[in-house]
Amino acid sequence: MSLRHLRLAVLAVSLGFTFVSPWARAATASPAASTAPTLPPGVTQGPSAEGISEYRFANGFKLLLLPDDSKPTVTVNITYLVGSRHENYGETGMAHLLEHLMFKGSPRNPAIPQEFSKRGMNFNGTTWLDRTNYYETFEAGKDNLQWAISMEADRMVNSRIARKDLDSEMTVVRNEFESGETSPPRVMLKRMQSVAYDWHSYGRNTIGARSDIENVRIENLQAFYRTYYQPDNAVLLIAGKFDPAQVLQWVNQSFGRIPKPKRKLPEFWTVEPTQDGERQFAIRRRGDLQLVALGYKMPSALHPDATALSFASDILTDTPNGRLHKLLVEKGLATQVYAMPLSGYAPGLQMIVAQVKAGADIEPVKQAMISAVESFSTTPPTAEEIARLRRESANNFETLQNNPQQMAVAMSNAIARGDWRLVFIERDLEQRLTSADIAAAAGRYFRRDNRTVGLYLPEDHPQRAEVPPAPSLESLLAQYQPRAAIASGEAFDPAPGNIEQRTTRVAPGQPPYTALKLALLPKQSRGQTVSVSMNLEFGDAESLFGQRAVASLTAAMLMRGTRDLDRRQLADEFTRLKINGNVYRFQTTRENLVPAFALVGEVLRHPRMDPAEFAQLKNETVAALEATRKEPDSRAGEALQLHFNHYPDGDWRAAQTVEQRIAAVQAVTLEQVQAFHRRFYGASHGEVAVVGDFDAEAARKAIDAAFGGWASGAPYARVLQTWADIPPKRIVIDTPDKENGVYLARQNIRLRDDDPDYPALAVANYLLGGSSLKSRLADRIRQKDGLSYGINSGLQVGAISDAGYFSVRAIAAPQNLDKVDAAVREEIARLIRDGFTEEELLRAKSGILQQRNQQRAGDGGIATSWSALMNLDRSFLWQQQLDLKLADLTLAQLNAAVRKYIDPARMTVVIARDEAKASQP
Repeated sequence: MSLRHLRLAVLAVSLGFTFVSPWARAATASPAASTAPTLPPGVTQGPSAEGISEYRFANGFKLLLLPDDSKPTVTVNITYLVGSRHENYGETGMAHLLEHLMFKGSPRNPAIPQEFSKRGMNFNGTTWLDRTNYYETFEAGKDNLQWAISMEADRMVNSRIARKDLDSEMTVVRNEFESGETSPPRVMLKRMQSVAYDWHSYGRNTIGARSDIENVRIENLQAFYRTYYQPDNAVLLIAGKFDPAQVLQWVNQSFGRIPKPKRKLPEFWTVEPTQDGERQFAIRRRGDLQLVALGYKMPSALHPDATALSFASDILTDTPNGRLHKLLVEKGLATQVYAMPLSGYAPGLQMIVAQVKAGADIEPVKQAMISAVESFSTTPPTAEEIARLRRESANNFETLQNNPQQMAVAMSNAIARGDWRLVFIERDLEQRLTSADIAAAAGRYFRRDNRTVGLYLPEDHPQRAEVPPAPSLESLLAQYQPRAAIASGEAFDPAPGNIEQRTTRVAPGQPPYTALKLALLPKQSRGQTVSVSMNLEFGDAESLFGQRAVASLTAAMLMRGTRDLDRRQLADEFTRLKINGNVYRFQTTRENLVPAFALVGEVLRHPRMDPAEFAQLKNETVAALEATRKEPDSRAGEALQLHFNHYPDGDWRAAQTVEQRIAAVQAVTLEQVQAFHRRFYGASHGEVAVVGDFDAEAARKAIDAAFGGWASGAPYARVLQTWADIPPKRIVIDTPDKENGVYLARQNIRLRDDDPDYPALAVANYLLGGSSLKSRLADRIRQKDGLSYGINSGLQVGAISDAGYFSVRAIAAPQNLDKVDAAVREEIARLIRDGFTEEELLRAKSGILQQRNQQRAGDGGIATSWSALMNLDRSFLWQQQLDLKLADLTLAQLNAAVRKYIDPARMTVVIARDEAKASQP
């Protein structure tokens, strides 16, 4: 599987990443990593490569260490070699269900989510075809890291896989299943798996069958847990700022003492037979978009042909350079094309999908796709296409290596295929593949009798595709030559005072100097990366009246070409300069920062405004809006916005129906977009923050050159939300044929973030529903009642306007949404009556303050914060003051704020659901 598709390989999971790193420089090891640690008895040194070291324990357990002092965070990621591939009939979804139960605790760690919340840890668990992984990312420190290691070892063998937890969590997982049933792409993937495969377990979606989720026996889950959650079936990776010698001792004390299991892991011998003819299926459900999907069997991800096929799919589906993009999207036959690989240890499936507007003729799209894909071998990739793929592959891997947290999670897929070094083997393979390699692989697998067609119609001469066995792991590893580890950055203190001290602030100047406020923070960063955040403000309430659709399309046209570069050339230039992000927020490298500013300046000041691109953009925008017409989430959000709207039609802040938005987009002309850009765009008001490895003087000159003397032709004044006391209302919207429903609640609150009550209300929101799994609402509605897969609360409070609001959002089955509403109101009423506890306040303070430190740990987060702070004429000292207010908050202040501002009787509630299903048990 190509590294460019790591995100798509985790569709059944909540996380995905794309990745990048400079390989030319030699590594600069941290002091802790420069000397090999003393090995505890029974521990042996395994292979080491590119900054990662492996250690093997007598019980079969493996440890990977990736020390990196450049950021004060640590990621602990444990991978179990078990996924949906290991499930039996009647037990589908069991690996994923067990992942949920692993958060229910053990006798020693009875409240794992609560500990995560108290320690401000970012955490998750994910399940895929061949593996399950759990990770925590947190502020570096001995206490947090030692606890995480001990906890993971404890729940490996001592988790309470109990009936009572299964009873409540089953309904939560079922709701997750129901949520997937409302997504056309996810439904297409599930059906494609089941039709394309005859026998292999890759034909079963990771979430499992609804009946298996509902009826799985606790004894089966316990047996599954005891079989696969053992030290000889797991690999632990720790990445970030830590002492390797100390960590090795901790891991040995926690994991090394677990006995080596006596059981033998099950053996799997099912081999998918060669497909003997084309297949086609149709999915007929309510909705507003059509999908055409082609699926082709391909070898295991261990086989080089799998990577070659992934490259072929990239050449076909890339936006805006892909062959199918030019053939279908630019001609208006489709609104989007993309590749979706199902790739793993066993032979996989390469999918190519086109999205088509509802009501359009789908047959020409299907035939055009089949022709382009299956003739690919006769039209090999051009030199330009190969060069672009190699560039993007190298850039993506640079990003990966520069981010140890993402590297830790991404390693799980390689570990599941047999060895973590496969990540580097595949990186090298991607740089070696030739046009002939890719075309030959396409000729072997992109064939008629190997095709499955999905739509959201015998043969004397079969054209079967024989899928070869995977090569041996030894043969692949024998060819692998490790590269030098990447140089790391400085150990940077993310405390607000240090950020303030290290930053140079530059006030707006006179032409030719830029009129923008600047914040420049040079520092050594991993891979010599640098992050940029920029705001441009223009217009006022009067001049922007009736201009929202025009403004939206103007912004969307910026990246579709400049005066000197067409859209494809511009995309290639962004790749060449290693610009990741958009014109307002991006990351690049030290050597590319100056030309990056020049290019961004060209994009903003001299957009091409090509008529064909504008027509394509309008088509895509309308199609995207049309696709939301019958979706519960969109319908509920629209109804809530309309209820709270108190602005006249045409006002920049006014809410609109989807039909109004579609009509507004359709009415916009290219001349209006061009006029809007001439009148409004400019650098008269705004901010630029630069953080990372760069020369401050060179950066300032580059900013002046890009934006100096560029003034907006329209007056500027902030367009602020205004307070309104809107009466509460209950709104129910019927969304037929939808398995999942949406619950939204909102209460307007008159408050600014400089109000003395703000810190208390922010903590209250964190404890009520803002702290992931461990919150009052999650404890009741997800953990206890098992009604919802996801529920959270939100607090929106501004710095200048006092028009704030408190909100709650949840998803649930249609028949459970009234129960969700009742439970939300009961929990808020109980909170107002009894208040929070001192223990809750201490946990919230710890979690919030650690999260705020983590947000300041990355260069991109610092740059974004600086641009926002400068916009408000603030500095990081304001953040420091807020931290102190949070730390000093008392229980009396917290409970007083809750009782002062939050009232369930004043909440407007919107429920979007299938009313027919709502009456079912």
